[in-house]
Amino acid sequence: MVPMSCRIRRARVAAGLTQSELARRLGIQRSAVTQWERAGGTSPSLGHLASIACETGVTFEWLATGRGTARPDEGEFDIALVPDDYARDELETRMLAAFRRISGRRREAAVKVVELIAP
Repeated sequence: MVPMSCRIRRARVAAGLTQSELARRLGIQRSAVTQWERAGGTSPSLGHLASIACETGVTFEWLATGRGTARPDEGEFDIALVPDDYARDELETRMLAAFRRISGRRREAAVKVVELIAP
């Protein structure tokens, strides 16, 4: 069986990502990715494994265990969660929570205010 460190490296390279780019997307240091890809290095948490699978387009089962296929079948994840539809950090979480407390027409005004100050 191919070790997890090799599966992570294969997934990253196949996705055309550098260690630095994958680390940036996961919000971690590049040295963590280096450790994960090194034989005898540390293993990522389940949360990081799930994020690696999403960022590289491989199946979680293959990445975590080596079983199954590396790439999902065409259309298999069409109804899966879209990460950009959810808050990425504490500030976005607070913004979304506040927005959900706004009622009716004020929601449209809140969106316009944010759009006005966004670059």
